[in-house]
Amino acid sequence: MSERLFDESTLLKLEQLSLVAQRVRAGAIKGERRSSKRGTAIEFADYRTYTRGDDLRRVDWNVYARLERPFVKLLEEEEDLAVHLLLDCSGSMAWGEGEGHKLRYGARLAAALGQIALSTGDRLTVEAMAGDGAAARFGPVRGRGQAFRLFDWLAARTAGGTTDLNGWLRAYAEGGVRPGLALVISDLWSPDGFREGVTALQARGHEVGIVQPLAPDELDPPLGGDLRLVDVETGDAQEVTVDRAMGALYRRRLDEWQGETAGWCWAREVHFVPVSTAVPWERLVLRTLRAAGMVR
Repeated sequence: MSERLFDESTLLKLEQLSLVAQRVRAGAIKGERRSSKRGTAIEFADYRTYTRGDDLRRVDWNVYARLERPFVKLLEEEEDLAVHLLLDCSGSMAWGEGEGHKLRYGARLAAALGQIALSTGDRLTVEAMAGDGAAARFGPVRGRGQAFRLFDWLAARTAGGTTDLNGWLRAYAEGGVRPGLALVISDLWSPDGFREGVTALQARGHEVGIVQPLAPDELDPPLGGDLRLVDVETGDAQEVTVDRAMGALYRRRLDEWQGETAGWCWAREVHFVPVSTAVPWERLVLRTLRAAGMVR
């Protein structure tokens, strides 16, 4: 299964990217990512005037010869970022057909983001929330050699049960993981919402992003007439009559909900990217997430 997730050319494209964290502090292990801390890596950052006790090996003697004053090189330390990919595996993620199946789409997106993180030396943890409230975790790991293990692990995820996004995200935030970049992949269909959980992640020092995959027939249901709708998570049923006016009302309320979600996220510096699973995931990663400033 892992061999079929990406072809060689796609893997090479992903390895040219890196995940972007604007506000979270980098970690203590040197990786391939540039941080704002000064250290002993080879990337030049700036100069400062030599002071007594500085290592003479860090004096730039070429500058001294020109200015007749000693200056010490400041170097940027290459450090890893803690990347947390949080994948919703509740029952509502089982919706959709083929490549548009929400869990399959979300798992492939997690695989792509995980590949990017592993290629840049980041510290990767992936957690899948099962519908029964249990969670399965992969990692933390580092290094390109972990990629196919990750792909196999993601391919084995299944969807089922009810969603408690707030409880899951809050438990993850309070679980003692190292603060970092937390990317939530979820349709956000949760009775109590997700905001308290995201707030808990931010309170623990995480920078948060949300990708919301929805199937095309959730965005624009091709339904009409007298219907019996059944909640895929709870099994609750309701009799409805869907006509043109009802369809328009549904789409308007969906737009309002996503607009409110986007506004809430923007006010709290949370990345929010809603996406139809009809959009090729390559375009989502290589274009949409780039445009949103989540990858570069």
